[in-house]
Amino acid sequence: MRDTRESRLLLVLLIAIAFALITVDIRGGEQSPLDGARHAAASAFGPVEKGVAAAVDPVADAVAAVRESGERSTRIAELERENTTLKQRLGSDDRNRGRLKELDAMLKTAGRGQYGIKGAQVIAIGAAQGFSWTVTIDIGSNDGVRRDMTVLNGDGLVGRVTTVAPSTSTVLLASDPKFTVGTRMEKTGELGFANGQGDRSLRVELLNGKAAVHEGDRLVTFGSSKDKPFVPGVPVGEVTRVEPAGGGLTRTLQVRPFVGFSKLDIVGVVVQAPREDPRDTVLPPKPEAPKPAPTVTVTVTPGPSVKPED
Repeated sequence: MRDTRESRLLLVLLIAIAFALITVDIRGGEQSPLDGARHAAASAFGPVEKGVAAAVDPVADAVAAVRESGERSTRIAELERENTTLKQRLGSDDRNRGRLKELDAMLKTAGRGQYGIKGAQVIAIGAAQGFSWTVTIDIGSNDGVRRDMTVLNGDGLVGRVTTVAPSTSTVLLASDPKFTVGTRMEKTGELGFANGQGDRSLRVELLNGKAAVHEGDRLVTFGSSKDKPFVPGVPVGEVTRVEPAGGGLTRTLQVRPFVGFSKLDIVGVVVQAPREDPRDTVLPPKPEAPKPAPTVTVTVTPGPSVKPED
């Protein structure tokens, strides 16, 4: 396109429309008129993201290499070069071992809470159809995933499903500023609401402004009506700071989330809620305080007295 007055006016018009759509989308929240467009975009781009993720996955490459090796039996030298390249891409098996460790931790978490889950892999960060803190996972409506389902991993609460396509889904992370979840304090049962703050800690408002809270206290999800969007008992985080009460009706806490949102890989969508509230049973045991070092006592025994010679 040539740099003319008409082209510049068209560019300004397109930018104005884009900002208007962003404003409408943000103000609309869950009732945004663009939700249908987001769903359509997820349906269109989801398979592409899933395909790209599979294409760049070294494990998938290894499977493909094995599958095709029969057709290249006469090209031994080329296969050897390909194997060398593949080994360099795979490096050690640390990534695969890490995935297995994440999967094992997630299954144990689901078992303790009696959650029925569908395992998934994060294939994209930040949905193309929005501007929130989101990830795209490789399962969708064909796998039984529905909107407003809880998403967790082996550490705790990841977020909730917001958009579902046939083979992919978008998950709003608990770190998103628009994210809110009801919480319950371990042991005391004090209720509150946690909100995301981007790359900072979660902000929790306790309903009891006089609640006794200390650093290191832990929180789990309180649960929602009919278990959507949140099932109860999922670990949320640990208190790092208690704001001064100041005589207010609520009490503010800063909470470090258990989940590392910047390194998500294997997650699980809760497709079946527990029959009973697991309360604090999903939380891992607290590490025991180090035992004090034993005190060394030195006893001095006086020797026999020696008489001086005359």
